[in-house]
Amino acid sequence: MNANLYSKFLFKSKDAKPLITLNDGSIFSYGEIHQRVAQYCNYFDNIGLQVGDRIVQQTEKCLDALCVYLASLRFGTIYIPLNPAFQHKELTYFINDAEPALFICSTEKEATVAQVIAEQGAPIILDTLTINGNGSIQKKVKDFSIDFGIRERRNDDIACILYTSGTTGEPKGAMLSHKNLFANGSNLKKCWGFTEDDTLLHMLPIFHCHGLFFACHCVLLSGANMIFLPKFDTNEAIKYLPNSTVLMGVPTYYTRLLANDCFTSDATQRMRLFISGSAPLLEKTFYEFENRTGQRILERYGMTETGINTSNALNGDRIPGSVGTPLPKSKLKIVDNNDNDIQDDSPGHILIKGDNVFCGYWKKEVKTQKSFTDDTYFRTGDIGKRTKNNYIFIVGRAKDMVITGGLNVYPKEIENLINKIDGVKESAIIGLPHADYGEAVTAIVVPKNNVPLQDSNILFPIQEVLANYKVPKKIIFISELPRNAMGKIQKNILRNNYATLFSISVN
Repeated sequence: MNANLYSKFLFKSKDAKPLITLNDGSIFSYGEIHQRVAQYCNYFDNIGLQVGDRIVQQTEKCLDALCVYLASLRFGTIYIPLNPAFQHKELTYFINDAEPALFICSTEKEATVAQVIAEQGAPIILDTLTINGNGSIQKKVKDFSIDFGIRERRNDDIACILYTSGTTGEPKGAMLSHKNLFANGSNLKKCWGFTEDDTLLHMLPIFHCHGLFFACHCVLLSGANMIFLPKFDTNEAIKYLPNSTVLMGVPTYYTRLLANDCFTSDATQRMRLFISGSAPLLEKTFYEFENRTGQRILERYGMTETGINTSNALNGDRIPGSVGTPLPKSKLKIVDNNDNDIQDDSPGHILIKGDNVFCGYWKKEVKTQKSFTDDTYFRTGDIGKRTKNNYIFIVGRAKDMVITGGLNVYPKEIENLINKIDGVKESAIIGLPHADYGEAVTAIVVPKNNVPLQDSNILFPIQEVLANYKVPKKIIFISELPRNAMGKIQKNILRNNYATLFSISVN
C-alpha cells in the first residue's frame, strides 16, 4: 500500500467540491488543484529531479506556493519551506546544509539567492514564484500535462525537512516522514471533528508546521474547504468569519480581534471551533474571548519535531493555561533529570513517543541520538506538569527559546550579533509576556566600561542581518548580568525582574 501522504488526501473522491477560496473571490475545486499539482510534478520530472531530492521554497503565501508543497509530496521529493524574511547569511547556511536540487524564491529574493548559489558553487536550479502568477516556474508549468501519478513512498521515507534550532542557534533540519505527517493529521482530524462540511479560515503562514501541516492536512484529509488568505488581517478575519466554521491561529490573532470593536458574537455565530497554538495563550485573553463570543478557545501543544502532542477537548473541558490531554496514539510522560517517571503534579521534562514523532535531524546523527531516550521517547526540551485528570500544563522550557507571534527565536543567534557591536560587553536575549505576541524578544545589554549606549546602537546593526521578528522589541541596559556559581547567566532572574515590562495593552 502506498504510504505517500498525498494518496491519503481526498482529491479523487471530492473532485468537483470547492477546496480553496481566495480573497479575490476565485474558487478552486479539489480536481482543479489536483491537475495544477500534476503540472508541477511534470515540470519537476522535466528538469531531472529525482525521488529524494530536496526542494527549498522561500516565497510569499499563495495558491501556487501550496501547490509546490503538494507536488513535492506527490512526486516523492523532500520539501523544505523557509521564512521569506531570511536573509543572505541565513540562506547561506540552509543551502549548504540542505543541498537542494531546486530553489524556488520570490522575485524580491532572486538576486540574493542567486548570489548565495554562485558563492557556494552549488548546482542548484533557481526559479521564482509570485503572488500575481508571473514567476518563472508558474509560466513554465502551464505548458505541462495535467496528468501524473502518485509516486510510491514507504512509511519512513522523508516527506519534509523543517528547520528548527536550540540554544546554540545553529538550525537543525527535522526530518518528517509520510507516516509522521499522516499519523498526526488523521489524529487531529478526528480530535477536532473535521468533516467535509467545514470551512477553515486559513490566515497562517505556510512556511511553518502550524499553517502548512496542521491546518492544510485537516482540510485535505476530511474533504473540507478553506478560505486561503495571504496573511492575518483583523478586518479580513471579521469579514470572512461568518462564512467559516474553524479558525486556527496564534494568540496574536485573538488579541487583535478582541481589540476591534467590530468583532462581536454575531460574527462568530457559524463558527464551531477556535484553535490557538505556537505560543502561550494568556488566561486574560481566554476569558475575554469567552465573554465576547460565548466560545472558549481550544489550546493545544505541539512542536516541529512531533506535530501536535496534546489538545484541550473538542467536547469537554477547555482549561485556561492548560494545553489539554495527550492525543490518542501519542504517549507522553513527564520525568525528572534522571528520566524517572514523575507520578504527582511536580514539573518535569516532557517526553513524547508515537508515529507522529520525527525521524531525526538531517545530517546530525549525534544530535539525533542525544534527543531520544533509550526507550525511544523524544526529549522535547519543554518542562511541564500533569494534573490528576491528565491535563498538561507547560511551565517552562529547558531551552531558552522565545516564541513570538508563533515564530521561534533562538537567543544565541541574536546575542552573538549584539556582542560584536562596539561598546557592548555582553548580552542576554529573553522572552517576556506580551498580550499581542505571546512573548516579546527583549535584549538585556551590558555596556563596556559603563559607556552610555542608545537603542539605535544595538538595533541598527542587527536589523541589517536579522528577520524582523527576531529584532528585540525592547533594549534594557544594565551594569551586569546575574550568574550562578558556575558562571552561567541566570535568565530566569532576568525574566522575573522584567516580567511586567510589556503589561500595557497594545492597540
